[in-house]
Amino acid sequence: MVITAELVRDIGSQDPRQGLRAVAALRRLLEQLEALHVDRARALGWSWQEVAVELGVTKQSVHRKHVRRLRG
Repeated sequence: MVITAELVRDIGSQDPRQGLRAVAALRRLLEQLEALHVDRARALGWSWQEVAVELGVTKQSVHRKHVRRLRG
């Protein structure tokens, strides 16, 4: 989960190919960060509702997205 100089450069690129690659890389990074923090919250005993509130989504959507990964 490192933002490289290359990614920073590509974010502001005028080349759509580079810009879109940067968007995809950022999307992957955000997914990894979300999973990391959901795992931490759940390990600390947070409810799905508490996690959902902080993410600005419904309890059902956050549960559906993360429950399988957490179960094993």
